Amino acid sequence: MQYVSTRGEAPELGFEGVLLTGLARDGGLYVPKTWPQLSNEEFRALRGKPYAEVAFAICRKFTQGSVPEENLKAMIYDAYSTFSHPAVTPLKQLDSNHWLLELFHGPTLAFKDVAMQLLVRLMDWSLARQSRRFVVVGATSGDTGGAAIEAFQHSTQTSLFILHPHGLVSEVQRRQMTTVKGPDIHNIAVQGNFDDCQTIVKALFNDLNFRDQVNLASVNSINWARIMAQIVYYVYSAVALGAPDRMVSFSVPTGNFGDIFAGLVAKRMGVPIDRLVIATNVNDILDRALKTSRYEIHGVQSSISPSMDIQISSNFERLLYLAYGSNAAVVRSLMAGLAQSGSFTIAPGELAAIRQEFDSFTVDEAETANTIARTLSATGELLDPHTAVGFAAARRAKPTESPMVTLATAHPAKFPDAVKAATGITPHLPSRLIHLLKAEERFTILPNSAASVRDYILSRNKA
Repeated sequence: MQYVSTRGEAPELGFEGVLLTGLARDGGLYVPKTWPQLSNEEFRALRGKPYAEVAFAICRKFTQGSVPEENLKAMIYDAYSTFSHPAVTPLKQLDSNHWLLELFHGPTLAFKDVAMQLLVRLMDWSLARQSRRFVVVGATSGDTGGAAIEAFQHSTQTSLFILHPHGLVSEVQRRQMTTVKGPDIHNIAVQGNFDDCQTIVKALFNDLNFRDQVNLASVNSINWARIMAQIVYYVYSAVALGAPDRMVSFSVPTGNFGDIFAGLVAKRMGVPIDRLVIATNVNDILDRALKTSRYEIHGVQSSISPSMDIQISSNFERLLYLAYGSNAAVVRSLMAGLAQSGSFTIAPGELAAIRQEFDSFTVDEAETANTIARTLSATGELLDPHTAVGFAAARRAKPTESPMVTLATAHPAKFPDAVKAATGITPHLPSRLIHLLKAEERFTILPNSAASVRDYILSRNKA
């Protein structure tokens, strides 16, 4: 399996190279050169199988030629042994045709655990066999950071630096990052928003001298391994609901576009997905782009679903690459326009192709809160605000005969203030995480500057 950059000016790499490279050296994102397929017989053979076995069947398609299958299988089974539910990502039925896919049974109660627990094992395996050590960086709007720190705190081959927007994540999200002690775990609170954090990370990767000096790698969804791991739960849930003999639709709370892009890849692999619903909060750049053809950055608004408070959706570049028929020159032009003017326009034919596969809806603050309250009253299910955005969008989508699955991306206890305001109920953390609320925090506040973060990393790097 070989991978190419969406901007077409970086070398092709195998999976192991993509795993450790993250962002391509031309600033693009890696995608498979060809999309692996699963036959209907292969899908049917996965029915009733444990999650880890489904994960192995999917991931081996993307790691061929790089990771021996016996090593891959061992890492997958080890990664998902950390989840508290035996199904790893269980389905829960809410009404006759609507389901929740619970992605919050990992160590940090968020969907990011599904990919991060596997990513750290893959990275440590690769680096150890090469006797190498890397600096790993990531930007977080809340959940990626906690999941990365939980996963990488015992890594033997990396130093981890996580950037979060100072004062713009929930208390639980912040404490999941800042209370983990370890000489190779570094928390940076950037005086800016998530897009600023993400821009700094990309600037570090585009500083090729610095990148090579410290052996830089990424845990953000610019890293293809993250997308690969997220494809699995689309396959797992679709098969459980009758695929390949039954169509399935998904509604996805969407910020950086990585989670829903994994759904599109699952469709490319042969999963019979009817509709993919892009659910945005008030930071609605993706919904506006699909409705108007204009991808245009506005100011980020703080919301009760802070992990979606994003205007620059990195993984949208991967979608553009597919929509424009793998034309890297066009993608380079669009990304240059975004960098220069904060906007670009999607051509009519390509926009029509995107609309063929996606619906999109914006869910405002009032509707999010009302959805939390109404769903609790109607079903007894307490949603976190991000899942509520996805559920509200799913209810607004055109009804289909296929089951609709909303991705439940976080446990409600990660956002207790928003849930209490909507329902009067304060959701409680599982007992294993109660210590977070009193543990000592440790983080460093830095200016919104790539140079400041670079200097901080250099001063603490052991690589």
